[in-house]
Amino acid sequence: MVDHCSVDAGGVRLACRISGPPDAPPLVLLHALGEDGSSWDAVAPHLARSRRVHALDLRGHGRSDWPGAYSLELMRADVLGFLDALGLGTVELIGHSLGGVVAYLLAQDSPGRVSRLVLEDVPVPRPRRPTAPARPDGDLTFDWEVVTAVRPQLDTPDPRWLERLGRITAETLVLAGGPGSHIPQDGIAELARRVPRGRVVTIPVGHLIHEAAPDAFTDAVSAFLL
Repeated sequence: MVDHCSVDAGGVRLACRISGPPDAPPLVLLHALGEDGSSWDAVAPHLARSRRVHALDLRGHGRSDWPGAYSLELMRADVLGFLDALGLGTVELIGHSLGGVVAYLLAQDSPGRVSRLVLEDVPVPRPRRPTAPARPDGDLTFDWEVVTAVRPQLDTPDPRWLERLGRITAETLVLAGGPGSHIPQDGIAELARRVPRGRVVTIPVGHLIHEAAPDAFTDAVSAFLL
């Protein structure tokens, strides 16, 4: 059974899908840019067998508030506020793409709050060639202003983000999507090297690992979380 809730995370309402035994260890899932907590629907039931799973909608996405103010640092603060609001001291954290950036920012800024970390096809924070994304036609399930706000941060990351990867104390699994992903795989390998307790597992199905290969994803994550 999935419970839908809304939590005040320091002034921003975050929507969340919660499943799994109430007394199980807490696991938080952070989605990619333009997605929401429903993107984890293929894997959340499996993860919820042994975890209390919290699949968030980040600010500007899905049923969470669309406040018009967006940055990766604000999203990090939102997630920390969500943990505080629910009284979740230390959690396991999984982030995909943009959600993975938010996850490692939280893990390097508040290392005591993350016991284990999974980064799914997440770019290393190094400068890259900027591109100009085009807004899709029609209604969106996220605020397009999120894209225009955070893409410059992803294209030209704060240099401190790279330096502070070494501050992450959580045991970390870095999942790589292989040559079919648009994320440079050498950067993913560097990301894992820079995290003191990081290691890489490649599931060669492209960027959307948990959607393209949910069984392989849950097998890798479940083995890591044992």
